[in-house]
Parts: sequence; structure tokens; C-alpha cells
Amino acid sequence: MIVRWGLAELPGALGELGITQPLLVASERWAGTDLGLPVVARWTEVPSDRVAAAVEQAGEGVIAVGGGSAIDFGKAVSAEAGVPVVSVPTTYAGAEWTSFYGIRDPERKMRGGGTGARLAGVVYEPKLTLSLPRAETVGTALNALAHSAEALYVQGHNPEADVHALAGARLIGEWLPRVVDAPQDLEARTKLLEGAMHSGMALGGSMLALGHALAQALGGRYGLRHGAMNALALPAALRFNAQVDPEAVRRFGEALGTADPATRVEELARLGGFERLRDFGVPEQELEEIAAATVERAGAKANPRPASVAEVEELLRSIY
Repeated sequence: MIVRWGLAELPGALGELGITQPLLVASERWAGTDLGLPVVARWTEVPSDRVAAAVEQAGEGVIAVGGGSAIDFGKAVSAEAGVPVVSVPTTYAGAEWTSFYGIRDPERKMRGGGTGARLAGVVYEPKLTLSLPRAETVGTALNALAHSAEALYVQGHNPEADVHALAGARLIGEWLPRVVDAPQDLEARTKLLEGAMHSGMALGGSMLALGHALAQALGGRYGLRHGAMNALALPAALRFNAQVDPEAVRRFGEALGTADPATRVEELARLGGFERLRDFGVPEQELEEIAAATVERAGAKANPRPASVAEVEELLRSIY
């Protein structure tokens, strides 16, 4: 996959791929961004579940500009139309590194998903992250950090992905607090985006575990931000998995500069105002149903420690 830094590199990357008139998928916020090239059409309903309508406008490929919702929709169009997708991430979510995608409606409720996107390239432009609000900055960075953590112990983890996982964790742990303190610091934003890139590469080389399964079940049911749910779920998943793979959790903590990585993640989550599930309006009486949905997800099944519905409900209560 082609990886470039700087928006000025986008036309050249598209040229290498033979894409001259792509469909641009971007929310209204980013639809007017000067990409330096013509587009055959623009799709600004993000999130959206109207994939079939967008496929009709796909052209020779798709450019997805934005966070996870825009990139996931772009990947869905890519998979359905059989054309390449080039991502320009404006958050730290890392969706650009997997062929899997989830589809949400405009209210952010999950409406399906799949795989098979033709990942062709990524162009990182740190300047596009300068205006990202604190909550989205911390949430998507914690999503990236969860990619690193889970890559180290998920079934199918491997040394190559581990290298990226640890590099990503080090960068995110060091630079996220600096970005929160100085949101317009371009160097800090660049380092944080570099960390998210490495975490995404770890994700692409290994995949997800229980923390993400929890976040997906919560976000898909209630329309909650995926990053915020990962920020809450990761510490509980780390404590749960430390009992069967303490070495992986230790290595993750070492990358963060701590002997207690779960507590450190909680500290980072609080930078974005993420503390308890109840703060997001999740009904306590539905925790068992959420747990039942969680254990059916692929991430839960790939977790190094099998989790029952009762155990997952206990984890949910620990963060409620």
C-alpha cells in the first residue's frame, strides 16, 4: 500500500494508482478541502448507510477524507464497486489499515458491515488534525492505543505487528498529553499521527480483541463514539487479559513508561473527559444484553482469554 506524508503528495499517489477521477467521500467539513485534483462526484453524508447509491458514483476509485466513519464508508464503496480506496485521515482512528468496515446511519447506529475493501494508499497530513477537538483527539488516539495493546496478545499476533504496536504505544503515550496541552503544536500533532499510523499497521497485521468487541457492541447499539468506548473498555480488557498473558501487558506498559498500563490508560482517557459508561447514558439494566452481544463479536472470539457473558457483564459493571 502506498503511504505518503503531506497533502501535496496525493495527486502523485493517485497517479501511481491510475486514478484520475475518483469519488470523494468527506463530510461537509472536509468536502471543500483542496486536494489538487478533479473528482467525479462528492459524497458528503457521513456517516451514511446508503452504500448502493454511492457505488453508482464511484468512478475509478474512492478518496475518503475524514475519520473512521468517512473511511469506513469509503471502504464499503470500494468493496462493493471493486475499485481502490485512498484514505486521508483527519483523526487518529486507524481505519485506513484494514479492509473491514462498519456502516452506520446518520444517527451513528450500526447498520451492517463487511470486508473486501481494496486498500490502495494513505496520505497523512498532520495539518488536518489541528482543528480536531479535545474529545475527538483523545478518543481516536485511545482507539489507536487499543490497536497497539490488542495486537500484542490477540490470537494471531506476530513479531512484525508487535514492532509497530510498541512503536505506536510509545508515541501515543508521549505525545497525546502534549497535544492536549498545546492543540496547535504541529510537531506534537505529527508525532501523535505517526503513532496512530504504527498502531494502525499493527492492527492490519494482527487484528482486534476483547476491548474492541466491547467498544463495538456499545457504540453500535447506542450510536456512541468508537474512540470514547475504547477509552473506557481498554483498561478493563487489559486487567482481564493480564491473567493469561502478563508478558504482553507488561511490554505494553513498558512502551507507555509504566508498570500499571491499565491505570495509565485511564489517566489518558480522563484527558478527553471519559470516565464511566453511565456518563454516556448507557442503561444499567441493559448491560447483560450488551455482554451477550460482545461475546459474539470476532474480537471477543480472538481474545487470548475466553470470556463468558457473565464475565463480560462484570467488566462492563467495573466501568459503569
